[in-house]
Amino acid sequence: MNDTTDAGSLEKRNTEIVLRAMRELFAEKDPTAVDRYWAEPYIQHNPTMPDGLEGLRTVAPRLEGFSWTPARIAAQGDLVMTHSRVLGWAPEPAIIVDIFRLENGRIVEHWDVVQSEVPSAESVNGHPMV
Repeated sequence: MNDTTDAGSLEKRNTEIVLRAMRELFAEKDPTAVDRYWAEPYIQHNPTMPDGLEGLRTVAPRLEGFSWTPARIAAQGDLVMTHSRVLGWAPEPAIIVDIFRLENGRIVEHWDVVQSEVPSAESVNGHPMV
């Protein structure tokens, strides 16, 4: 295999891991997903969340009416990015870009950008946010 094929395989595998991890932890509310898909030391860049896996274990079960619907997914090397519509994270629907870094098939770092959703009918340009 050449480097391009190897990179493509890694990116595909990492994307599948992120999608499975997010579905199992947040949609299926399975707290054991943290043990399968995340690893310490887990570095969290969201300013409202602590580093470490305990924060995920604490927050995920408390989210009422949570849904995560990724509209776009991109991967490059050890990074996977999702652009999603999320309900239940904030009082209003949110558009979130999550960036996950994986090491050895486990999520070890996370960044996100969270924006309140503005319906396209209320947007200056008329375009949807996702």
